[in-house]
Amino acid sequence: MLGEHLCLSISKLMITEDVDIRVRYQETDQMGIVYHANYFTWFEAARIELLDRISCPYRDLENIGFFLPVLTCEAKFIKPAHFDDRLYVRVSIKELPTVRIKIHYKVYRNKEKLCTGSTTHAFVNEVGKLVRPPAIFLESTKSRLSP
Repeated sequence: MLGEHLCLSISKLMITEDVDIRVRYQETDQMGIVYHANYFTWFEAARIELLDRISCPYRDLENIGFFLPVLTCEAKFIKPAHFDDRLYVRVSIKELPTVRIKIHYKVYRNKEKLCTGSTTHAFVNEVGKLVRPPAIFLESTKSRLSP
């Protein structure tokens, strides 16, 4: 769920987007806390929003023959989230992509950090061959990562 807390900020070497999440009942387990796998769904929602905000929507990348399969994903759970919590995911790109891109995530409830994580993706074409990112993606990220 994307909310009103959308903010694109650019520091010297980082592109960052904040994306709101409202914890749904179905995302909690028997103990009343968010089931761990749901964080990866939120990471994906934040990643898609970040790509939109840097003018490289994932759908457009697919339409020109580029795909971003996940190579690795990790999360460190610090504090639990609960039903109806209002959270935000801070998603960041910290370095220029090559044939791979690493994306970083932090999940917050207000200013309280609940989780950190990252995903690494490869750029591949329609047949799964490793390729460099499209020029438009490189231009967009380079212009935003340059001091």
